[in-house]
Amino acid sequence: MTIQSDVITLRSMQEFQPTLEITESAATRLMSMMGEKQLAGYGLRVFVSGGGCSGLQYGMTFDNEQRDGDAVWSAYGLQVLVDPISARYLSGAMISYQTDNMLAGSFKIDNPNAVSSCGCGHSFRTRDHAAADADDGYSSGGCGGGCGH
Repeated sequence: MTIQSDVITLRSMQEFQPTLEITESAATRLMSMMGEKQLAGYGLRVFVSGGGCSGLQYGMTFDNEQRDGDAVWSAYGLQVLVDPISARYLSGAMISYQTDNMLAGSFKIDNPNAVSSCGCGHSFRTRDHAAADADDGYSSGGCGGGCGH
């Protein structure tokens, strides 16, 4: 009985491990944006979808609905939501907010799972996708403007 209890505790602890990290400056900027848009009770949904010139692209949106299987945690007071499929591609990633852009600040995602990415930084390829594309005879030549960013 004790062994079974320990297993349940370990699984419970794993469910609350953040999928990705968010810097304090990124969390502060995102909460400020939600305040400007009067989005009380919302969090940041980070996701990965098919598309872009590298095969996968990052997405972020404000969301007030938790879905089945979502990983949910708080980073510097910001609620973060990631669906289970996206979590696979975002594990260990870091979202930061950079203000070195002359016109405005921008969010950047550093993802250790990406083996290549487009020059725009919004599109990426993982080892799994790179192998599948090699099987399809895909050439990973330049972006070619396919991602539209």
